[in-house]
Amino acid sequence: MSQTVGDVQVLEFRLEDRKYCIDIAHVDEIVDKDELTPLPNSDPRVEGVMDLRGTTTTIINPKKVLDLEESETGNRIIVLETDDEDSEVGWLIDAVNQVVSLDDETVDESVDSDSVKGIVRQDDGFVVWVKPEEING
Repeated sequence: MSQTVGDVQVLEFRLEDRKYCIDIAHVDEIVDKDELTPLPNSDPRVEGVMDLRGTTTTIINPKKVLDLEESETGNRIIVLETDDEDSEVGWLIDAVNQVVSLDDETVDESVDSDSVKGIVRQDDGFVVWVKPEEING
């Protein structure tokens, strides 16, 4: 069990048919996907860039980092908090589910993965809690 989770809120979202979550403190906003401009010779995880209120936002596809099949294209973007005011990063996701509060009993942090903070147990299965710094690269 975790000794470090405490009470934290996470944003639960869907990639393909699986549930994932991220600490809500990392989320700036959620927007609909707009037209993306591809970046030649960029990292495979980068889908492109889009203009978000005058700021160039790099859009990352977490499915490529997490080795998921891509049977559909996401239409929502989670824009993440960054320290750099001149650039933003967003994740291309399939759907936003909900914001949930977690406690120590629901999170197992014993997983051995660089991109996963822990596994959240729910009545209907598991939710994978991802680390944004590993997805962003």
